[in-house]
Amino acid sequence: MRIFGKARHRPSADWRMATDRAFTLIGDGRYEDAGTLLTRAADLEPWLSESWFNLALLHKFRHDWEQARAAGLRAVALLDRSAGAPDWWNVGIAATALQDWALARRAWQAYGLRVPETAAGGDDARTGPPAGMELGSAAVRLSPEGEAEVVWGRRLDPARIEVQNIPLPSSGRRWGEVVLHDGVPHGERTTAAGHAYPVFDEIELWAPSPVPTWVVLLEAATEADRDALERLAADAGFAAEDWSSSVRLLCRSCSESRMPSDEGEGAPRHDPHDHSVPGHPGPLGHMTSGELWVPERECGLAAPASLVRGLLDGWVADSPDTREWRDLEEVC
Repeated sequence: MRIFGKARHRPSADWRMATDRAFTLIGDGRYEDAGTLLTRAADLEPWLSESWFNLALLHKFRHDWEQARAAGLRAVALLDRSAGAPDWWNVGIAATALQDWALARRAWQAYGLRVPETAAGGDDARTGPPAGMELGSAAVRLSPEGEAEVVWGRRLDPARIEVQNIPLPSSGRRWGEVVLHDGVPHGERTTAAGHAYPVFDEIELWAPSPVPTWVVLLEAATEADRDALERLAADAGFAAEDWSSSVRLLCRSCSESRMPSDEGEGAPRHDPHDHSVPGHPGPLGHMTSGELWVPERECGLAAPASLVRGLLDGWVADSPDTREWRDLEEVC
């Protein structure tokens, strides 16, 4: 990324060299050295909004939200245009991380988004987090710098997603958690109906979930038996997910591209980008051929310890001839 001045005057050669070198260092993870250079660039050209935008970006990468907010506010104060500037989006992320809701609302509105002033019940919502923006569903890439995993979620506002899948334990995330995410999507997930959903990268955990994640091996004679457990968990206010069919392994290039999704579309299709082993239960298997159902399923459960065994026993009791479970383990 290279951010150069676009208005007032062309920035100096020293500013450009310091900025260019700083973003090279950021790419290498050398944030402290990059900060020294970007601070020098801001001293050279303090009237350029780009100087402060770049510093705000750096502080965002470092999760230093107080500094990101301060630099972001200096950047927007120097803008030559109002709506649509990415400077405001960075301010909104920093304000959300700090729960500075008044500033977050101001940032989203300045960017050009509509933020309702009242909550659904008619209460004044200006002092709380933005609500009622109706941003819909999206996907979020958990642990983007580690063992990345893309899950579905509900967008609470432009910078937060509530996780609605049950993440694999390698992500360190749980069902129901709220994560702060970046503003630029990396990839899309599409459906057969033609809908496209952005994939955002997680920045950090914003609100943890108290609900633990369990893994259990099921013997489900049919897909209907598997579906019954998922409904039973949902009716109890929690979740179950058949990881044997919902998980697929993708290389980074595939994950960050425009990928088809089977979310809510019935039987899975053959996916040439799936790098897992078809028909193998668990995180290494995404799907069968569509003609053969494998009764052994590795299932993720999100439920309290006091409830999880009762859910499984109730599921078996409804059809003991076609259902069994074993090897329940808390994994996250």
